[in-house]
Amino acid sequence: MEIKSLQTLAENPFVFMCLCLGIDIVLGDPAYSLHPIRVLGKLLSWVEKILRQWGGSGRIGGVMLFLILLGVFGGGTLVVRQLLTFVHPMLGLAWELYLGYSLLALGDLVTHGKRIARETLQGNLDAARQAASMLVGRDTDRMNFAACNRAAVESIAESLVDGVISPLFWFVCLGLPGMILFKIASTMDSMVGYKNERYLKFGWFGARLDDVMNFVPARLTWILITLFSVIGRGLSVTKAWNVGLTQHALLPGPNKGWSETAAAGSLGIRLAGPIYKHGILVNDLWIGQASDLEGGSEADVTRMITLAYGVTGFFVLLAGIGWRLGYFPFSFTE
Repeated sequence: MEIKSLQTLAENPFVFMCLCLGIDIVLGDPAYSLHPIRVLGKLLSWVEKILRQWGGSGRIGGVMLFLILLGVFGGGTLVVRQLLTFVHPMLGLAWELYLGYSLLALGDLVTHGKRIARETLQGNLDAARQAASMLVGRDTDRMNFAACNRAAVESIAESLVDGVISPLFWFVCLGLPGMILFKIASTMDSMVGYKNERYLKFGWFGARLDDVMNFVPARLTWILITLFSVIGRGLSVTKAWNVGLTQHALLPGPNKGWSETAAAGSLGIRLAGPIYKHGILVNDLWIGQASDLEGGSEADVTRMITLAYGVTGFFVLLAGIGWRLGYFPFSFTE
């Protein structure tokens, strides 16, 4: 196929989305200092420091943080794209594919989940705890094998929203700029969206923006989990729907609980249980149908990975139908 034909194909927004997702699944998320999200995080820390020095430590400062990140990071990616496109259109397209793939996390979630399952299967508790610490912020030194596996399932289920479905959703709505906008909000929420004295006001805007941008994708993920449970082997449709509907509010925040409780229901297991942070018990609540067994086997992780792939596939299917019907507002490549 000629280069011009390849470029035309990749500039199709649906094909572009599939290529980004495929690259992410194959390559995962290698750790390197110039990864776009790491660059965004470093920029955020630097801008926060400057704003606080100038007295911008309240809500206005938080809004300014967002605007600066949007201008510098978002605008910077556009400038790089324009420069590369000027050199050669394929270079500009390659840059867009690199950005789109870097803003997805399905491959990385699967890699971490498989590692935890593998270490527990081999009986390496310290290695399983270390692997779990790459996904969760809880105390891992207290965790047994079952707790490590539950942490993998819970993290994949929760991150399925903000690491996969949300960025894909915002690509469908707003193109690659939508993905970038979402990742700015998500990064702000994870870095400054804390409810403590330092960040209660400064991080308010980022936390609320993240809530708004995850609102529809979180509930869509619940529905997609339910739909995939119709065809997924050993999955429960009724539990996915009912547990997600009735228990989502048990977890903090307006969006976090939808995918995690739906996954527990679909898999037919109970998740969460005792969780410690800094030596303090912060959760002893179980989610899932009360009559189900506690989750924690390597098979649970494997089934959660299959569920994550299935839910993502269903989203792509729906996006493809939307594209065929003429709905794909615009993309960065157009």
